[in-house]
Amino acid sequence: MTTKNTKLPIVNDFLTYLLDERHFSPYTAKCYGVDLRQFVDYLSDQNAGEINHDAEAGSWNAASNGQRPDIVGSIGTTTVTNMIIDVNVGRIRGFLAHLSESNFSPATMARKIATLRSFHKWLQTRGIIESNPMALIRTPKQAKRLPKAISVEDVEKLLSAPDTNTQLGARDRAMLETLYSTGIRVSELVGINIGDIDEAGQALVVRGKGRKERIVPLGSHAIAAISHCMSMRRTATGNPLDPAGPLFVNKQGTRISTRSIRRKVSKYLEEVGLDPSISPHTLRHSFATHLLDNGADLRAVQELLGHQSLSTTQVYTHLTTQRMRDAYDHAHPRAEAG
Repeated sequence: MTTKNTKLPIVNDFLTYLLDERHFSPYTAKCYGVDLRQFVDYLSDQNAGEINHDAEAGSWNAASNGQRPDIVGSIGTTTVTNMIIDVNVGRIRGFLAHLSESNFSPATMARKIATLRSFHKWLQTRGIIESNPMALIRTPKQAKRLPKAISVEDVEKLLSAPDTNTQLGARDRAMLETLYSTGIRVSELVGINIGDIDEAGQALVVRGKGRKERIVPLGSHAIAAISHCMSMRRTATGNPLDPAGPLFVNKQGTRISTRSIRRKVSKYLEEVGLDPSISPHTLRHSFATHLLDNGADLRAVQELLGHQSLSTTQVYTHLTTQRMRDAYDHAHPRAEAG
């Protein structure tokens, strides 16, 4: 038995929250929706014969001020929505065991757990459930093989993780966007001052190793995130920001530390179901890899990264032997035979 044709306003409201408030990409929200649909299908199979689908036409409202939605039939039948709300940790563990038996990879399992974690946190925040059953569920450990770079899709998941409706969330989103947009080191990120941002020129002054300065371009998403972060700081303090002051600050208003950034990155990686042991440096590596994969010149990437030696930049290349051969055959005038 499946619920593919059953209207589930509670799931739709959660996905709307991801899109409108958490600013998830449509693709990521769609993945969360697929995970939840699979979860609901499992619960429906476990509760077969007890569900009153007709009652789903009742008025579900996520903004019900903590009041449980009145969708349960008068004779005590169970609706799909009520089944979701009443789920306990035993049923969730049963679902995860079902996934394991289906030979899902640890990475896929972690993503599905992240979906359930976000969903139940949303239910609890809105007062729909009193206790969160996901608090007793651990994300399974994945292989310690650290990827040299993460995919564009995974970067997008990570960047969408912070809640930009809060001051700290807006700061975290701006930090992540800046790391990926520029490829700078975490030590360089914490050293950025407000006056280093050139919004009009869409650029950033970076002080790298040996106190050498370089100018790197800022993408539109990073600029928008930084602007939002600074706007929320001005609103919170009621004062203009000092151009000589740090761009990214902690709760005490002082310059954030590299250690704090690493903790934040691990936190958001875990929230979206990625390996929390991945370091912030992976965003730097991903920045370089994605540029090179899309045809950027190696020397241009060298300048952006602030490498003195081209050989240092070459470790970021993921070009296969065949791709290098194709480039050679295409570019060299005497590469191809007569």
